[in-house]
Amino acid sequence: MTRINVRNVVPDSPEETLEDVSDLVEDFARRFIPLEQDLYVLTDSRTNARYCECHIRASTIVQLSTIDVPLDPDEQPEYRANREIVEDHAAYERMKSDALTGRTFSNIVAEFTEETNVDRPLQIIGGQHRFNAIEEALKKGIDEYHGIKVYFGLDSDQRLDVQLISNTNIVVSTDLLDRMYETVAGSQLRDWCQEVGLLEEGQDFADKRQRGQPITVRAARTFILNYYEGRKVNPKEFADTKTTPVSVKTGDVVAEWDELKREQSQLWGDEKLKEAGREFAALNKAQRDYYSLQEKKGRSNADFAEKASNYAVLSAWSYAAGMLHSNSTRLKRHYALRNQKTRDPLHAAALAKGRHKSDAENYRGLGYRTDPKERGRFVELFHLQAEKGEGINKNLVDAAIKQYHAKQAVLEAREATEKVS
Repeated sequence: MTRINVRNVVPDSPEETLEDVSDLVEDFARRFIPLEQDLYVLTDSRTNARYCECHIRASTIVQLSTIDVPLDPDEQPEYRANREIVEDHAAYERMKSDALTGRTFSNIVAEFTEETNVDRPLQIIGGQHRFNAIEEALKKGIDEYHGIKVYFGLDSDQRLDVQLISNTNIVVSTDLLDRMYETVAGSQLRDWCQEVGLLEEGQDFADKRQRGQPITVRAARTFILNYYEGRKVNPKEFADTKTTPVSVKTGDVVAEWDELKREQSQLWGDEKLKEAGREFAALNKAQRDYYSLQEKKGRSNADFAEKASNYAVLSAWSYAAGMLHSNSTRLKRHYALRNQKTRDPLHAAALAKGRHKSDAENYRGLGYRTDPKERGRFVELFHLQAEKGEGINKNLVDAAIKQYHAKQAVLEAREATEKVS
């Protein structure tokens, strides 16, 4: 083997002492035999992460690499950072076809480490679809060189940064980015969701919001944030209080989520919050189970089955649970909504007929949108339902929508009067 020269390239004025990764790079060169005789070890000045770019034979990549990569190998090794392989995507099919004709790929991002997998020390962080295409082509004897950006000696913050920039493009779900941020923050949210039944034991958050899939990080954050927002409402002043649940942004750091965790030091041990989580999980299951039974009878409705997962429903239900936390009678009625005997708990058909005279012609009924008006209407609905606990019906939906608009008119008039005075 020709000796590989490792050449360190550092910023002109590095603010911190850079880690010497020469031994790792030399070990990498010995095992992977890159095409280049000179490996230039560069530095990402934003994070001081060390990396090199080179070309390696497909046979070597496939033999010594893995796409089964944990984001936090020390604390949460069982949970993955990469999104799921999209087998039926047209671009992926084209990629596999191209690989069979000798296409060479580049922009594969990886970390070289022997800490988690000695036999497969190259962990593919970005480009798992390209890796699979290369692997399938290799089975047909196609053994081309491919371009790889290899990182060395990453700490947890640098690893997150590499994961994010490798997975950030217009086709990547923001739910995946949320999951990555939350994984690095710790396992508390996932553990909590598994404990209350919003996730199954050992299950991770969905990397993209889809019907019938596990809950997303955004949905879990939305649920918890709105529960505590609801607790701020004085029940005696409900009619004169703005009660619009918050909408949690996605794909980035959420300041209000981080603030809530700081303020609520006992958040993960809050038994009333856990009860709310368990009850909502039961409601969601009951809604899905009802339509699963209808499907067997040839009367399926996917929209109705997933109604509890709508962000307006989820946020308002949680908001109402927080608002009623000290009223055991009404809270019991709120939770008992899931116990409908002859129809779905949320009576999705009645929701679909709910509308106000001010709604646009293309409004499809309550429970299809997630804007502030929709979220506020659902709070009124759940609040009214908890008064008698007789379930949701057409008249209740109509009353809730009218009550929401009446309240908004009062609040707007009060705000206008305050400006005058």
